[in-house]
Amino acid sequence: MCQGRNTAAHLTSLCAAAIWREAPSNQTKRETMLYIVTALKPEAQAFIDYHKNLKKEKLSNFTIFRNEKLILIISHLGVANARVATQTLINHFDITDDDIYLNIGICGASSEYPIGTLLEIGAIEYQEIKYQFDMQKNHITCLESEATTAEYSIVDMESFGFYDAVVHNPAIKHFHIFKVVSDHFAPETVTKEKTKALVFNKIDAIKQIIKR
Repeated sequence: MCQGRNTAAHLTSLCAAAIWREAPSNQTKRETMLYIVTALKPEAQAFIDYHKNLKKEKLSNFTIFRNEKLILIISHLGVANARVATQTLINHFDITDDDIYLNIGICGASSEYPIGTLLEIGAIEYQEIKYQFDMQKNHITCLESEATTAEYSIVDMESFGFYDAVVHNPAIKHFHIFKVVSDHFAPETVTKEKTKALVFNKIDAIKQIIKR
């Protein structure tokens, strides 16, 4: 209760001032959130090991790991799964202009790209249609199955699904696709430990790129 002089005007003034001081601000800007889509558990494990404080949860039919600055979802292999997983994040979490959506994972590539090379993608070819969004970055071919011959330069199986979801949502202002070369069209040589290590070793580099 507001206390003070016994005049209605003075009491009203004091109460108004108290309310003004105590009212919480609704204008506080929250920190930028990173929304990460990986296809494989070992890719996700790289971030789990790096951050150490990610909590495991279920979201719809997917597993997510999160803290106050990052939410990661495991889509599993394929364009359709990547699209649905990305759309699930979009549907369940509010997006601000500063938030960043990321697709991060391993890829196959020709021998001109050494194993462990970090590639930022700026164009995707899917079903013989090219989708270009940054001419200065690498071109990837998104396939429905693993590539075992050097028919393409860079390949994966999820990039288009991620891209198709984010590009059709006008609320998403920032997105990146990062791939780490895991093999030269020999997917059978890629182990879970190798996958985790390849991604883990590039997390710092990815963080620097998205800060620009």
